[in-house]
Amino acid sequence: MYFVYLIECKDKSIYTGITTDVKRRFSEHKNGKGGHYTNAKKVVKILYTEKYKDRSTALKRELEIKGWSHQKKLNLITVEE
Repeated sequence: MYFVYLIECKDKSIYTGITTDVKRRFSEHKNGKGGHYTNAKKVVKILYTEKYKDRSTALKRELEIKGWSHQKKLNLITVEE
């Protein structure tokens, strides 16, 4: 099982990624082990997740969301709440 996740950073930017374990990955981001972007921006909270059966489908969705504007990402989160 794979998850696409959106994380809010301290500067209000939204990071999008994939993982098999959202809690573990968020903890890695929070502890500075999640990559350069989130290490520099400092993560605040998980905003949104989607579940997928396989890595390929999750990667395609991640790339789609990464191409979206900040507002469109916020709209996705709002629609799902």
